[in-house]
Amino acid sequence: MTELWDFIYYPLTLPLIQRAILAAMATGIVCALLSCFLVLKGWSLMGDAISHAVLPGIVLAYLAGIPIIIGAFVSGLCCSVATGYIKEHSRIKEDTVMGIVFSGMFAFGLVLFSKVDTSQHLNHILFGSVLGTSYDELKQIILIAATVSILIIIKRRDLMLYCFDAIQAQVIGLPVRLLHYGLLSVLALTIVGSLKAAGVILVIAMLISPGITAFLLTKRFDLMLIIAVIVSVFSTLTGTLISYYSDASTSACIVILQAIIFVIAQVYQYVVNKRT
Repeated sequence: MTELWDFIYYPLTLPLIQRAILAAMATGIVCALLSCFLVLKGWSLMGDAISHAVLPGIVLAYLAGIPIIIGAFVSGLCCSVATGYIKEHSRIKEDTVMGIVFSGMFAFGLVLFSKVDTSQHLNHILFGSVLGTSYDELKQIILIAATVSILIIIKRRDLMLYCFDAIQAQVIGLPVRLLHYGLLSVLALTIVGSLKAAGVILVIAMLISPGITAFLLTKRFDLMLIIAVIVSVFSTLTGTLISYYSDASTSACIVILQAIIFVIAQVYQYVVNKRT
């Protein structure tokens, strides 16, 4: 028993792992909270779109000599606003518009990146590098995660009604347009804050898996938020430890664990339905 405890405890004494776990957990919590609203609204693909669309903003921010986080946020916000504008002024469906916008912006970002001489490796942007999180980056991640989490918790009732039934929300006097673009803004900010821990590609899974897993296990939205956070915290902590001992990608281990938990929840839901 002592050997097992030492096996688990030892990595937690390393500053590198401590920073990685804190960064991953902060990212996981805010992604879990936001994933519940994205699942309810049917915006899972929107997270995919914005996460890919931040790449040109990152490159342009590097060229302009400004913080990368600002360029990524502006680029992601432009993607979401462009998607909404095209959808409202054409007969094209929203999922089609998102596919066109995010693939175009991502391709533009790849072209820019290939022409820029930078020490930043593309894999770190695409897949994250949570083990390389510095103290300054950790502070930035925690600040973004805390800000978005507080906003979501305060406005969760209004956001829940908007995501469930936007027409009803408008009827009772809620600022639907403000909630729409506010949700897109915090989604873009969350993705920007998650780039270090998960990268452009794997952050998509962290924005979907916890919410859809919780959706399978409960019909109460507040409980859904709690379950999503628990799933995310467990997978980030366990995934980081697994990646340390297996010398594998931390973000990939976290996402795999979330996928496994989703499969277990799906099997559990199937068994419960068969019995009833």
